[in-house]
Amino acid sequence: MNFRDLVYRLYARRVEGRLDHDQVPKHIGVILDGNRRWAKASGGSAVQGHQAGADKISELLGWCDETDVEVVTLWMLSTDNFDRPEHELKPLLGIIENTVRNLAADGRWRVHHVGTLDLLPVETQTVLKEAEEATSGIDGIIVNVAVGYGGRQEIADAVRSLLLEHSEKGTSFEELAEVVSTDLISEHLYTRGQPDPDLVIRTSGEQRLSGFMLWQSAHSEYYFCEVFWPAFRKVDFLRALRDYAARHRRYGA
Repeated sequence: MNFRDLVYRLYARRVEGRLDHDQVPKHIGVILDGNRRWAKASGGSAVQGHQAGADKISELLGWCDETDVEVVTLWMLSTDNFDRPEHELKPLLGIIENTVRNLAADGRWRVHHVGTLDLLPVETQTVLKEAEEATSGIDGIIVNVAVGYGGRQEIADAVRSLLLEHSEKGTSFEELAEVVSTDLISEHLYTRGQPDPDLVIRTSGEQRLSGFMLWQSAHSEYYFCEVFWPAFRKVDFLRALRDYAARHRRYGA
C-alpha cells in the first residue's frame, strides 16, 4: 500500500465515521455514466470500459449494504443506447447478461428488471427473467437493473397497463377519468410497490437526468460526481451520502 492509498483509506474511514445512518437514503438511483470516456482516457476500448463499469457494481452494492440502503436502481442500458453500432451494442449486452447472472448468484440481492423486455434480445430477456425468479425470495437489497429503460417509455407503459386493466374490468372512459390519479399511475410503473428514490447519483460530470426515473424522481435529491463510473470510489459514495444528509427536504413546504 502506497502513501496515497493510505491517506485515501483514512479519509474514507473518517467520512464514514461521521455518517448518520438515520439520514441515509433508503433508495438510491445511479446513472452509471462515463465508461467509454474512462476507457478512452486509459487507452482502452469501449468494451473494456463497459466491463470495468460492470465490475464496479459489486463494490457499490457492498457499500450500500454497509450503510443500510434498501433499494438500488442501476441504469445499465437506456432505450437510446440501441442506436449504438452493433459492434459495441452486442458485447455490451453480453456484459450486462453476465453481470445480472453474477448478481443473482451472489445470494444477497433481490434482482428486479425495470425496462421494456420486448426491446431486448431473447437471450437477455431470459437472463433477466431467470435472475428475478431465482432471487424473489431473498431478503436483501432490491437491485433494480434498468436495462432497455427510458423514463418516457415507462410512463407510456404505465398508462397503457392502466388502460388495459380497466378495459378488462369493463370500466368506461368516463368512469376511469373520475378515478385516475398519480397514485393509480404509480401502481403501474416498473417500480410499483417500491419507495421512490431519495437520491439520484450521476457520475462523469454530466448534470442531467437524461430520462432516468422521470416520474419517481420528482422529489429526489441529485448528486453529480465528476469521476467516471469505473473510477468511482467508496469515498465518492460516502460524500454523496454526506451531501444528501446535509440537505433539508421540504417537499414544497
